Amino acid sequence: MNSMSSVSLADLDLFEGGAPWKVFEDLRKNSPIHWNEEEAPNSGFYSVTRYHDIVKVLRDPETFTSERFTNLEEVDAEQEEARRSLLETDGSRHRALRRLLQGEFTPQAVARYATFLRGLTATTLDNAFAKGSFDFVEEVASDFPINVLVRLLDVPQEDAGQLIDWGNRMIGFDDPEHADVLINDPESEKYRLVPFKSPAALEVFEYGDALARERKGKDGTDLISRLVNTMPSDGVPLTDRDFHTNFLLLVVAGNETTRHTISHTMNNLIQNPDQLRFLQENPDKIEWAVEEFLRFASPVYHFRRTATKDVELNGVQIKTGQKVVPWFASGNRDETIFENPNRMDVTRNPNEHMTFGRGGPHMCLGNALARIELKIMFEDLIQRVDSVEVDGEIDYLRSNFVHGIKRMPVKVNLR
Repeated sequence: MNSMSSVSLADLDLFEGGAPWKVFEDLRKNSPIHWNEEEAPNSGFYSVTRYHDIVKVLRDPETFTSERFTNLEEVDAEQEEARRSLLETDGSRHRALRRLLQGEFTPQAVARYATFLRGLTATTLDNAFAKGSFDFVEEVASDFPINVLVRLLDVPQEDAGQLIDWGNRMIGFDDPEHADVLINDPESEKYRLVPFKSPAALEVFEYGDALARERKGKDGTDLISRLVNTMPSDGVPLTDRDFHTNFLLLVVAGNETTRHTISHTMNNLIQNPDQLRFLQENPDKIEWAVEEFLRFASPVYHFRRTATKDVELNGVQIKTGQKVVPWFASGNRDETIFENPNRMDVTRNPNEHMTFGRGGPHMCLGNALARIELKIMFEDLIQRVDSVEVDGEIDYLRSNFVHGIKRMPVKVNLR
């Protein structure tokens, strides 16, 4: 066995201080298709850490399916049926579900939000910067994307805090601070038929049902109205379960990842003041710099696949039914693709990062929205600040799924 044989990315201790970049680097060099043991009832998985191998997995859904679920948790047939969303669907049904929503997420569609986003950014930063010292996650990074989601769903502004809380409780399924019941706790079996085995999912379902009843048969254009009033292109109507799981996906995906990208980007600019100064002097470069913000943050570590047949990947034999996990965060630091990958370089070009995936049918639906949110947020923020410093300890989410920051106290000096 090689020297990496005892390393397992199932070990949450590796992720307590944020991404284990050195572990990813060692795996890319020494064990790029790496077997990871797991505790029962899970059966272990192959970690895929090199960029080109990740791309192969993502672009071959027939061999590496999402249908068997995309988290490390292994689910049985009953759970698959009850919990399946767009994320865990392949083929024609995936295309039909995606088409239901994608019209609201094209670059042209999200451009309509630019004026709203500028006003929202200004208000968010005005309120935070007036305090001088504050928690950047709570005051800026959380406040901003959740208000965009509120608009997309057309729900009351006062519901924003509840939406954040639900997202924290579900995505934090491995973090004792956030989870109602930790996903590996026997107690979680009570919730085995809901996403993340989280009681919060039941609250989201109830909230979504009330909205669906109110909008059914009306002519709204919000995302909920699209889900309840539009027949998918494959002619198969959405069941209540389909509505539940896909509404929940919107609540989580529309908030969590952008929030963490904003937090990481602020921290990365604090740690790289030369890059902050460059953007202050060259604000026209921010739109391109967003690609480096995304590469360097890597807010989602992985989405798992499952082998549908015996297959060889980079010289390793993978058996039917084994879990195969592409680690996007590792691909984003692959030294064969990115020169000096551990250096933040906002002028990096080309920058074919895989924060949204890299091709394949499951490319992130909200990528254009995330890009415009990041662009507008940092165009305003960068021009206001003279300097920003971390003013205490950064508290990371205990997770090998989402690369998240829970708290980041900062002190801001304005220009």
